[in-house]
Amino acid sequence: MQSNDDRPDTLIREMQPDDRDAVIGILARSDPWKRLGFTATDWERIFSPLPVGRDTYVLEAEGVVLGIAILRRKFLFGDYLELLGISPDATGRGLGTRLLSHVESQTFARAHNLFACVSDFNDTARAFYRKQGYKEIGPMPNFLIPGYAEILLRKTSGPARKG
Repeated sequence: MQSNDDRPDTLIREMQPDDRDAVIGILARSDPWKRLGFTATDWERIFSPLPVGRDTYVLEAEGVVLGIAILRRKFLFGDYLELLGISPDATGRGLGTRLLSHVESQTFARAHNLFACVSDFNDTARAFYRKQGYKEIGPMPNFLIPGYAEILLRKTSGPARKG
């Protein structure tokens, strides 16, 4: 599936094996992943082969991969955004919002909830998700590394069941 937003030079599409090096480069240079201790070797293992059983999208601008999103369907009466990343040198251009909006359109076409996690120390990401309408559900202490928590987030279009 491909999606063009209002800018013709930006494209959101399914990740292909040829995108692997660009995606690994983005994530290996990005916080919070560096602070959490993830290395290029870790990302190579995660993306070799490409994640199975998930919707994996890249955002491409002017022919260059600048973003990645991985969506796991069917999580707590909705979907779970496993990963959202934008190249550190491309932040502040609305690309994260575009990629997240694409994922949300996929989820909310079939479910009422989209979940994500953010590290408690990642104030920038917490503000980003809050601005997009996500609510913090609660912390999961020592989830990825000792001494820090991952905070579960939820955006909803309503209850899973009516009445």
